[in-house]
Amino acid sequence: MKIDNYDNYVVLADDHDDLAEFASFLEFQILNKFKEQNVVINLQDYPALKLKELLLFLKTSNKHRATKQSFVLVSDAVDPDTIPMELVVVPTLQEAADIVEMEEIERDLGF
Repeated sequence: MKIDNYDNYVVLADDHDDLAEFASFLEFQILNKFKEQNVVINLQDYPALKLKELLLFLKTSNKHRATKQSFVLVSDAVDPDTIPMELVVVPTLQEAADIVEMEEIERDLGF
């Protein structure tokens, strides 16, 4: 797993080219090692990503977001109209950073 730390979030990316294994690995890691951090998952290395593969991250996303932390997936491979509202998916890392910042502001304001 590749890890890039920023001021208010961490970017995680797969380095083994096995999306299912990466999603399973993250389910444990996010809730333990990254539980108090905003998390961005970079899936840009998967240009042929399908919705069912994206849904592998749904359980982890729901659990992490329940802790009042951001969980953002970065991919432009899946039609945004087919993605469930529970998942936050954006096409670029910059947009992911913007989402984390907006969600931080919302949490600070009590939303």
